[in-house]
Amino acid sequence: MPALDEVLHALRTLRVPLQRGEYDLHALVREALQHAGLHSDHEVSLAPRCRIDFLCNGVGIEVKRGRTERQRALTQLRRYAACEQITALVLVTERTLALPYELSGKPLRVICLNRLWGIAL
Repeated sequence: MPALDEVLHALRTLRVPLQRGEYDLHALVREALQHAGLHSDHEVSLAPRCRIDFLCNGVGIEVKRGRTERQRALTQLRRYAACEQITALVLVTERTLALPYELSGKPLRVICLNRLWGIAL
C-alpha cells in the first residue's frame, strides 16, 4: 500500500521533544508530512461526531499525547475505519501502545514516539 508506506516513512523521521500539548504534536506531524512532499488535511470530518486529526491520501492519522487508554483508542479507531474515505490508519502516540495490525479490514500501524526518541519513558 504505497500511500501508507509513504506516510509511515515521513512519520518515522519525527524526533519530537516532550510537548506541552497535542496540537504541538499536530504541527510537527504536519511538518513531517509536508517535508516528505505529502499533502494532508487537518481535522477532517469523516461522519457526524467523527473527526480524524489528519487525512493523507486515504490514510487517516490520529495523534494521541500522554498515556493512551487502549480500549478507548480502539473504539475511536474502529469508527474511523468504518468510514469509506479511510484506506488505512496510523496512530501516533507518545508512549508505546500495542494494537492489532488490522482493524475492520484496514491496515493499522502505530508510531510510538518514545521509540523514535531512543529512550524509555
